[in-house]
Amino acid sequence: MKVSKKILFPAAIVIGLIAACAVKPSSPAQQAISQSIDLQRFMGDWFVIAHIPTFIEDEAYNAIETYKLNPDGTVATTFTFNQGAFDGPVKTYYPKGFVNSSLNTRWKMQFVWPFKADFLITYVDRDYQTTIIGVPDRKYVWIMAREKSLPEAELAALKKRLEASGHDLSKLRMVPQR
Repeated sequence: MKVSKKILFPAAIVIGLIAACAVKPSSPAQQAISQSIDLQRFMGDWFVIAHIPTFIEDEAYNAIETYKLNPDGTVATTFTFNQGAFDGPVKTYYPKGFVNSSLNTRWKMQFVWPFKADFLITYVDRDYQTTIIGVPDRKYVWIMAREKSLPEAELAALKKRLEASGHDLSKLRMVPQR
């Protein structure tokens, strides 16, 4: 059976991403918030405001992550962005989220079967308008909001949270949104 290079390249990218997320951290692992969240309120569109990006999104513009709770409790996820410019090619990924039944702020995201990577909701504001998603080793992080931009003071407060939790802010990239 001949396998197309078009299939192998994306699969190699996703496997590399999952392997990178599985690296054992040298400091204590990042933790999800300890209280459960209202998953229904968390669902919907989230604009990526800033991130420490994975290699597939290091030139993302107009990045948006959409969550939809499936009847079986999994989360259908759509991650879309323009590559390299506002009018760059549209890239879309469809990972599946598996919510931890005892702490629903800890998810496993599956980009390619059978591999799953840990994703943690480390912050969500009271009104479900801003959130921070991270990984245990702090290698990647996403500041997301329901709107395409945040007031400077609010963004500064979220960055301060990241810094306090041990993230390297020199790697933080603002995601251009239009």
